[in-house]
Amino acid sequence: MKRILVTGGGGFVGSHLCERLLREGNQVVCLDDFYTGSKQNISSFIGNSDFKLVECDVRVPFNEETVDEIYHLACPASPIHYQENAVKTLETSVLGSINVLKLAHKCNAKVLLTSTSEVYGNSMVHPQDESYWGNVNPIGIRSCYDEGKRCSETLFSDYHRQYGVRTKIVRIFNTYGPRMQCDDGRVISNFIIQALQNRSITLYGNGKQTRSFQYVDDLIEGLIRMMQTDDSVSFPVNIGNTHEVTMVDLAEKIKLLTGSHSAMTFCDALEDDPIRRKPDISLARKILNWQPTVQLDEGLKRTIDYFREQLNK
Repeated sequence: MKRILVTGGGGFVGSHLCERLLREGNQVVCLDDFYTGSKQNISSFIGNSDFKLVECDVRVPFNEETVDEIYHLACPASPIHYQENAVKTLETSVLGSINVLKLAHKCNAKVLLTSTSEVYGNSMVHPQDESYWGNVNPIGIRSCYDEGKRCSETLFSDYHRQYGVRTKIVRIFNTYGPRMQCDDGRVISNFIIQALQNRSITLYGNGKQTRSFQYVDDLIEGLIRMMQTDDSVSFPVNIGNTHEVTMVDLAEKIKLLTGSHSAMTFCDALEDDPIRRKPDISLARKILNWQPTVQLDEGLKRTIDYFREQLNK
């Protein structure tokens, strides 16, 4: 049995990770200040003797006597949330990573950073592989998140080189599934809620921007496999789905799956919004023997069922 710390464990992805780790017989410490997470996400774990909840802001130094592994997920991840308090977002990435790395060093724990495809910015190469250094606006409205995660990667790399901390870095591409917040501003949650309510579906720019969406279960499998790699694997690895779709086509698909009569409304393009996004997952296939298994239609059906249930409440 391992003792595993999950920062941001009350969030969308974090709660799914806690659930999987508990199911596999581990002791799980969930650290969250619920700035964007929800206690509802982890309500079924409360009372489990192998689950401990620590309500704490990851920017504040914290301590656990023993941990074997740390998954560092804590950070607002949707544009609405991370732009709401840009300084807090940047501090969460930088100070939070320092606090997590210090604990990992003390406990000799393996520590995994959930970085993001946003480190590639408005990419000049397609698809994006881990050797690409990115094209990020350092002073834009998205930079608190983009540059915060880039700095987190630097910290993880330097703690590995300087102190021998056993670090892992995963660059997550767009992920969706149950437990997303209805109002988090992410495109899939926006489209599904608007479609279920027969409201106009909002697209930005010409709607030809692309994204590649992975279902949350595929991501969790990738994170766990990454944590299980040997200590030589300290470099970033992309985890994402390679199926690229335009926003217009995504909206049409969601309308079809929900039976919606929603119209589409086109608004001004968002500042610094990447035009194309698709991962090269050759490294994940080689190192982790991982690739996504849930197709977009199936994942969307599960997510639509979840949001329909939430709206009915």
